[in-house]
Formats: sequence, structure tokens, C-alpha cells
Amino acid sequence: MKRPRPRGLAPLVAAAMLLPLLPLAGASAAPGNAPAANYEGDTVPTRSDAGPLFHNGQSATVDEFPGIIAGIREGGTRPQGQTCTGSVVAPRKILIAAHCADAQGEKSFVYGLDDLNAGGGFRTKVVEYKKHPKYVNFDQGYDVAVVTTADDIPVRGGKYAQFATSADSGLAAPGKNGLGFGYGKKDFDDNQRDVTLDKATLPIVNGDSVCQGVGAGFKSATMICAGYSDGRTTILPGDSGGPLIVDGKIVGVASWSRSDFKWYSVYGRLTNDMGDWVKQQVGSPQSDFTLGASPSSLKVAAGKYASTTVTSVAGSGGAENVTLSASGLPSGAKAVFQPTSIQSGSNAKLTVETATTTPNGTYSVTVTGTGTGGKTATATVSLTVEGGNQEPGDFTLGLSPSSLKVAAGKYGSTTVTSASGSGGPDTVSLSASGLPGGAKAVFQPTSIQTGSNAKLTVETATTTPAGTYSVTVTGTGTGGKTVTTTLSLTVEGDAPGGDVAVRLSPSSASVQQGFFAQFSVTASGGTGTLSLTATGNPAGTQFQFNPRSVGQGGTSTVLVQTGFQTPPGTYQVTVKATTADGKSGTATFTLTVTRWGGFGVV
Repeated sequence: MKRPRPRGLAPLVAAAMLLPLLPLAGASAAPGNAPAANYEGDTVPTRSDAGPLFHNGQSATVDEFPGIIAGIREGGTRPQGQTCTGSVVAPRKILIAAHCADAQGEKSFVYGLDDLNAGGGFRTKVVEYKKHPKYVNFDQGYDVAVVTTADDIPVRGGKYAQFATSADSGLAAPGKNGLGFGYGKKDFDDNQRDVTLDKATLPIVNGDSVCQGVGAGFKSATMICAGYSDGRTTILPGDSGGPLIVDGKIVGVASWSRSDFKWYSVYGRLTNDMGDWVKQQVGSPQSDFTLGASPSSLKVAAGKYASTTVTSVAGSGGAENVTLSASGLPSGAKAVFQPTSIQSGSNAKLTVETATTTPNGTYSVTVTGTGTGGKTATATVSLTVEGGNQEPGDFTLGLSPSSLKVAAGKYGSTTVTSASGSGGPDTVSLSASGLPGGAKAVFQPTSIQTGSNAKLTVETATTTPAGTYSVTVTGTGTGGKTVTTTLSLTVEGDAPGGDVAVRLSPSSASVQQGFFAQFSVTASGGTGTLSLTATGNPAGTQFQFNPRSVGQGGTSTVLVQTGFQTPPGTYQVTVKATTADGKSGTATFTLTVTRWGGFGVV
């Protein structure tokens, strides 16, 4: 923590003052009202005394609110050109104040820094700055905008900021507290030249009663009033567009105050049609959460039970509630989830309980997770039941061996066995599903009489990802009845000693100083989860794994962030996966760093 110091919190988009001696076009105070000013970074508060005016902000980090982002403007007077603050609400969308677009100079954004003076971070240009169609001036309402960027912004953990709409009309009611964030000034004259991230808690007040007599006048239909009448805790220039958060949602964006900033802080309201407009511009980013099962196969005696862990990873839309269900269970069996719903990124226990009458066989059980937006993700559990009763007329399938291990680009074979049911011989057509990319199944022959066998060959490509896959072999009888058995297929990449297979996609990248690259790493082998590390990266470069450890066959996204001082050149970086039992494997990522010579901070 930094030592306590006088400071304030202000919206993160640059804005201009509305002062009697320095009027702005289209911005004028109502007769008899005090002048207003917005929180753009170059705004200079009018003085009413010589002492410090703003305090009680606290140091903050991006990890506390991963959606926060700093606005940069060419020609801005603050360090690094910092001018506004925004919130990343989708991979290429930033929620901000409309007035931030009004200041002159090319605008861009920097993500991922607790202190802008530290250098680095992810930088992206502005493609479009779309203001609310009813916006005229900051103190007249509708001070909200959505920025479209040139690049996907790698928000930590995929935790994009959530914002309110008219469905949240009561979320910003007077009496509640809001949490604000911003990179703005920390003292009256910006003597500290401080562009660290700050936060402050501000009470929401009845603006219709107390936030009057300034600028064009407070309007509760499009504004939220928060803070204190004397500005004892307040936002400051440089904080324009910054979020006011209540119960995890942004209810307002920092807009304006009295020109000396010793007053309340006014935010553009989102708990109304303004938030609905933002939602239209952003769209509904589709979540891409994933499910897994560990272990992915269970063996149980009829009448008994077995358990596995259902794992989940949050998608680009951030954590969400996921309801779990199961299908494909044999007769007499049921699935019990503990709990029945989870937040993506957490786990649940799945117990499959069988009856003494549950038929023998291997079954492919599909575990389905349904997100809040209706999107679904699935994982497959291979369930083998032994010692049960076979239903009359049911034929069965088996595999010998039931698992194959093959190097990418090679093939492996197993025998599909069958047995007739009490209904006698039947013709069974064979098929396979659940194969990894680039792999195919070849049956010889493609159909058999029950009681006979077939050869199954799985052919892989050099591009087939390393990992362990559950391949379902299905036999379909002439009457349409189907029976399945499961093949465990392990595809190995290049790994020392064959212990752990590590595969990178892509395996190389070229990036300018101060910018970033991204690739994925997939690992399998050994026992349990695999921890990921990188060595040999050049000075000033960070490799960030998300997640840092994966399950068998799991994939992690790696963000490679270079610094402006990273020496240009080509580097061989070793990515290593290590299991809990000490086995490991490596792969090489080739990173080429070129000299920075274009867009960047000013």
C-alpha cells in the first residue's frame, strides 16, 4: 500500500471546464447557477482556497476491477497523456462518458496497469467513438458513449464489466453506496503527476433535493448524484467516464461537478434507457464457458455409486451462473449434482447412483451446463456398469484394448467386439464420435453381425492437438436400437521421454516493443493437473498463463506482454508443463520482438 495522501477520484475521460472566464461552446450555466466542469484530464479546478481540497481516495489495482481501462489523448497535459477512464464491457467495447470524445487529439486506450508511469500494458486505438444520440453537453444529460477499439482487449480472467439497464431501475436509489475507480488527479494542481489507479466509496444522494444550483441543473432522469456537499471524498479531472459500481454493476459514468470540485460528483445514469442504449451498442457478448470432468470415466457395480468432479472455466463474458444436468444415463441410474448450479470457474461433485437392475455396459453420459443467457456447454463421462442384468434382446459392444496412445500424425488400432442379446443375431452398423480435430475413425468392416468383431483404426494428423479424448463407438441395430462403448484416446505431441506432451498454437509470434502476442498451450500426460511456466523470455517481457494450471488435455491462453525497453531480437522461450507427480514436458515458443516505431503513448 502507498502511504496516505490527499487525493480524489474523478472520471477517466478528459473534459473541459465551464467557467465564467473560459466558456465552452454549447456549455453555459443556468441563470444564477454556479459554473460546472467535467472531469476531463486537462480541466483545472477553480480555487476557493489554497489548501488541499480532495482526499480519502484509496490505492487500487486492476485485479480489483478487471474491466477498468485508461483513456489516453495525444496532446494531453497529464503524464502519458492520461485523460479519461473507461470500463471494458466486451472484447472491443469500452463504456465511457460522451464528453471524453470532445477534447482534441488522437485517442487511444491502455489496459492492465496499476500505474501508467510504469510503462507496458496493452494498447489499442479507437475505431469509433459513438455518443448517445441525445447528448449535447455534459451538464445537460445523456453523457454516455461506447467506444469500439481496433483490437480485442485481454481483460484478466475474461471478467468484462457488467453494466445496469432499465431492468435495474432501483439499483442506484439514494441511500446506497457506490464504488468509483479512476486514474485521475490526486491533488489540486496535479503536482504529484500521479496516474495510479484509485478507488473511493461514494454515497448516492437525492440529487433532486441537494444537487441543484450548478451548471444547467441536475436532472435525475439522466444523472446520479453521489458524494458529499463539501467534496470531502470526490473524483477529479482525469476520472471522466469512470464507473460508479453498485452490487457488481456499473450504474453510472463520471460526468461533472461544480467547477471547484468541492461539491457532489454527478454521474451519467445507466439504470434507464441510457443503459438500454449501451446494451444495444455492445450487444450480448456470447459466453464461451467450458465444462470438463475429472476423472472422465467411471466404473461402478450395479447397485452402487461412483463420483467425479465437474470442472468449469469462465468464458469471455466473465463468471456466470451455470445450471447442471445429465443425460444418456442407463435405466435405473440417476445423476446427483452437489451443488446443482455453480459459478463458471468453480466445480461441482457429480455422483452417479445405479440400481441392481441397471444393465451392464459402457455408456456415454453427457453433462450439460446452461448459462444465464441460455448458452450451453457439455462434457462427457464414460460410465461402465458391471454385474447388472442385461435386458432381453440387448446386444453389447466392447473394445480390446479400450485405450489407445498415438503420436500426432500416426495411427492406432483396437478391436470392436460384440455379443448377441437374447433376441439373437443382429446386423450392427458402427460409427464413432468425440474425435479430436484432424482425426478420423476407420472401421473394417463398417457393419458386423453381433457375435463377430471389427477392427477400428484411429488416424491422426500432425495438427491433431495433444490430449486425452473420450471417443464413443456406437453400434446401431436393424431395429434402431443403439449400444455404445468408449475408447480412451491419448494423442501425444513432442515431449521429452514421452512423459508429458506439450503443444503450442501458434508456436511463434512477432510483436513490436510495448505490445503483446497471444497463443495457447495444451498439455497432457502424467497424473493430475499440470502447472505451466515459461523460461528464457527476454528482459521486460511477461508470460501470463490463464489459467496457470490445467487438467489433463486442458488448454491455457498465454498473453505475452513486451515492454518498450525489451531488446529487439528473436528469442526461444521454453514453455514447460509439470504434473503433481513430477513428470514434465516442454515446447518452444519463438518470440520475435521488433523495434517500436508507430502508435504508442505520448
